[in-house]
Amino acid sequence: MELEESTQLNTYKKWPLALVKGSGAWVEDIDGNRYLDLYGGHCVAFLGHNHPAIVAAIKEQADNLLFYSNAVHAPVRARASSLLSELAPEGMNKVFFVNSGTEANEAAMKIARKATGRIHIIAMEGDFHGRTLGSLSTTWQQKYRDGYEGALAPVTFVPFGDSAAVRQAILEEKPAAVIVEPIQSMQGMRTAPREFFHALRAACTEAGSLLIMDEIQTGMGRTGAFTYSQLLGIAPDMITLAKSLGGGVPVSAVLLRNEVAATVGFGEQGTTFGGGMLAMAAVEAALTTLVSERLSEKATAIWEQVEAGCDARGLAIQGAGCLMGINFGKPIGNFVSGLREKGFLVGGSADPHIMRLMPPAVVSEKEIADFFEALDVVMGGLSE
Repeated sequence: MELEESTQLNTYKKWPLALVKGSGAWVEDIDGNRYLDLYGGHCVAFLGHNHPAIVAAIKEQADNLLFYSNAVHAPVRARASSLLSELAPEGMNKVFFVNSGTEANEAAMKIARKATGRIHIIAMEGDFHGRTLGSLSTTWQQKYRDGYEGALAPVTFVPFGDSAAVRQAILEEKPAAVIVEPIQSMQGMRTAPREFFHALRAACTEAGSLLIMDEIQTGMGRTGAFTYSQLLGIAPDMITLAKSLGGGVPVSAVLLRNEVAATVGFGEQGTTFGGGMLAMAAVEAALTTLVSERLSEKATAIWEQVEAGCDARGLAIQGAGCLMGINFGKPIGNFVSGLREKGFLVGGSADPHIMRLMPPAVVSEKEIADFFEALDVVMGGLSE
């Protein structure tokens, strides 16, 4: 830990853990202590840590060809993009692979500005879309924006879930795009009514603006369908994916409605490492596993068990599937550290009263029951 802190830029306040192994819903530190990972490696390990299919796929690909750029065709990239287009909402048959969530969001906004000939973007109060300058423009929390305001693109923030306010802003400003997280993870998994998203879609259509759904966290089956947009029954113009897409390997993607894809010409987008062979092998294996192991259904069952556990303890829960925000009505910092001491990894949020759980879909009923048993002990000990 001391060596890492001495050489890395001081950007993260890390947990006092040095992890070296992972399997399923569990991780292990350098001293052999095991932890049930209900934080999911920052919402990445939806398939579980070191899923055998992912490990086998990247080992096989590494034996053949680690990387070549998009200057050539690649069978593994063809298979991965084909699988992704099959799972995507109807009419979204084109994909652009990049490397991280913020890069996917920036690409989507860049495409929207070119397609519409407009500059302005509308985002939601509470949204988090990334920390690079283009995405930072649409990230709400001031602590991320401090010191960079002069470099940020023109963005208007409107209240999340307020259909009237967002409709008025869209029709008045006629932005290039509206970008939205359907579940605001950093805000403690805050959600909005289905009607809000339908109003958003209708206003974008009326104004000629594109609708970008940031499904970096909600996508890849985590909320009970491949994308949350499909659960909502709306048709975005673009969807961004990352986090669980590569089963632990860094990769992200922009899904585009076919009409929007037709506006993108040769050379207007580019990436050296996006769509690389190793990442594509991971994506292909992750998508195949998602379907074959019915992980979306498992996510729904996990939600139902956690919801029941919260109800039994008078705790409010929000989110969907394996994206959970539990409101304790009091600061949860000591609960998070207390659970970690007992071998359970959970996270906080921008709301100091809300604990975030982003568990792998492979977590068992017994493991969830064990979590609640430990939570009871931690809560009881802190109330004495």
